[in-house]
Amino acid sequence: MRTDTLFYKLFATYQSLLFELIERPYSAGYRFTSAEIKEKAFRFDGIFRSEDIDQPIMFMEVQFQPKSDFYWEFVAEIFLYLNQYRPIQDWQAVAIFAKRSVEPELSTHFRELINSERIIRVYLEDWIDRETDSIGIAIMQLILSPETKAPQLAKALVTRATPEVVEFIETVLVYKFPKLSRREIEAMFTLDDLKQTRFYQEAFEEGGQRTLKRLLNRKFGQISFELEEQINGLSVDQLDDLAEAILDFGSVHDLESWLQG
Repeated sequence: MRTDTLFYKLFATYQSLLFELIERPYSAGYRFTSAEIKEKAFRFDGIFRSEDIDQPIMFMEVQFQPKSDFYWEFVAEIFLYLNQYRPIQDWQAVAIFAKRSVEPELSTHFRELINSERIIRVYLEDWIDRETDSIGIAIMQLILSPETKAPQLAKALVTRATPEVVEFIETVLVYKFPKLSRREIEAMFTLDDLKQTRFYQEAFEEGGQRTLKRLLNRKFGQISFELEEQINGLSVDQLDDLAEAILDFGSVHDLESWLQG
């Protein structure tokens, strides 16, 4: 399952999720981005930067598979970024592991960064069975859940469904049940009936346009008026397709090509 793409989309949509995982209050000034470090072509899973210079930059990396050089690369990315951008703000980093067994043995080189909480560690296995009112945490639990529990979690989420939540549920289930068609998934999890309602259609069209344009502006800078108008003219199904395609876009030219196609 392409957990890297799902988690990028999840953190980009639910801006407070990182702070919920480290159990700290979320400041509304933070904005989620991704940044490439040119010298080594490294790319962070995510960076949260606040307009308030008293709030630290938060570097984030999500790891689902064992990787012995995880800390070597993560720390290298952080200091290359600091050297390249020379930010005024202080910094912290969050290393998010699917479970403790994925985390590599901690070298003495990085223990001080861990002990001082420059780098905070989060283990998602600790969150799987927690009761939560957070939609972001609930979707994350669905991503992590075994196939046997996914139907129950998905149906519970549908009871709080907005178009944005339904889109996430459907995307996660497509990855978790690759042998099922999207139509079969909709029928199994009662998503089809919900998506046919006039409320869903109107809300998704309006909210989907707004969300997609916001994500595109964060990824590529302010997109042109002409591109915004093309997005405004997309149908609900086309907005759904664009929401998935955007994760693979490397530049605004990819967006232009997709819209022309």
